[in-house]
Amino acid sequence: MEPRRNLFANETGAKIGKRIFAVSQGSPLPRPTQELVQLRADQINGCGFCLDIHGKDAAAAGESAARLNLVAAWRHSTVFTEAERAALALTEGGTRIIDSHEGVSDGMWAGPGQQALRR
Repeated sequence: MEPRRNLFANETGAKIGKRIFAVSQGSPLPRPTQELVQLRADQINGCGFCLDIHGKDAAAAGESAARLNLVAAWRHSTVFTEAERAALALTEGGTRIIDSHEGVSDGMWAGPGQQALRR
């Protein structure tokens, strides 16, 4: 199967990929949480190439298949911590800005779980 998009096929894509990677390296989030939020953003964006990479990375970081399967339905699941739920909410808000979504509202930024996320 051919990927829909190969981020590394041209110079601009490679630069973008390197910057995304660099940002993730400076994140204060635990590695498994980083993988969960990347996976959720990939789901929203519909990027099969990215889903494949981040799903494998999340499994390698210790995520269970059950938790990975529930990322898309995290709001209706009980397997995520308060901090993970806050990170997933921020991910959705930021990723859906283009969809005329409310983005990351003040309430979302300051809401329950954000203190746990910032620890």
